[in-house]
Amino acid sequence: MPTYKGISSEAFRHPLDREAEQTLRSLPGFDLIASKFVEFLYERPQFVYHLGNSIQVGPRQYSTIYQMFRECVKDLDIYPEPAIFISQYPLANAYALGQEHPSIVLNSALLDLMSEAEIRSVIAHELGHIKCGHTILNQMALWAISTASFIGEMTFGLGNLISGGLIYAFYEWKRRSELSADRAALLLSDELNPVLMSMMKLAGGSLKYGNECSLPEFIQQSQRYQNLDEDGLNQVYKFLLYNNLAQGVFLSHPFLVERISHLQQWSGSDEYRQIRNGNYQKSAAEGAVDVKAETPPSQEEILRRQIEELQKEIDRIKKKPQ
Repeated sequence: MPTYKGISSEAFRHPLDREAEQTLRSLPGFDLIASKFVEFLYERPQFVYHLGNSIQVGPRQYSTIYQMFRECVKDLDIYPEPAIFISQYPLANAYALGQEHPSIVLNSALLDLMSEAEIRSVIAHELGHIKCGHTILNQMALWAISTASFIGEMTFGLGNLISGGLIYAFYEWKRRSELSADRAALLLSDELNPVLMSMMKLAGGSLKYGNECSLPEFIQQSQRYQNLDEDGLNQVYKFLLYNNLAQGVFLSHPFLVERISHLQQWSGSDEYRQIRNGNYQKSAAEGAVDVKAETPPSQEEILRRQIEELQKEIDRIKKKPQ
């Protein structure tokens, strides 16, 4: 498998992820205060929970998984090595958490459903989140949303407009961050099919009838989904499925068929070939080749400006004599 010594997360970060992250990080005080909140009120309790209620993977505990994990850590040049846990849970899933002491968690159902190559791609995906700093930003955003809700109560509801904007911006970023992690999975898998197979199995994999599932058919399904956009009404439905504004329900991940489409496009790009050939942006920046990303003015930039204006209005109201 390929090893990407010194690789920067910017080398494979999806432009949509980068754009949405800039919007979140531009919020006043967001970065400084929330990082400490995460360390003491989220990261440590989660680590303690999994150390007490899951199996920590190591040389003598799930040794095959540990070997794959260590190879991925080395290949993506992550230091220090995160912890990895197996949690007893019937839903095939995995996630990453933590900043100071990061870790990834694989649900036991995922191990039974997937081949070793597919498990490796899932591990690489979660390590991609850690490499990109998504775990800390995820919790920072959740904290900022709760803070904005409190401001809404203290400002006669005006702050709720900010809260709604924050929630929308957060989930937009969270969904887009998955596209960067998918790229990390492809880089460490070195071939597309295991990554796509893992996605198909997450969508509707079966132990009993798995031999009747066809990846080419699922890829065609992905194309049919993209073709729905030819009807403008379908685009509205897609938006509402992702963002149920009336009930405050938001999806945290893109639909798997969308992720397949994005990853297929990137796998055929010159950017991907350059990275595979060792020509990528490095953390040390010496001899690195910057990976350019087009970031034209976007809805996120407009949203950021609206948030700033609303914050000024809140400050003005607070200063009014009572």
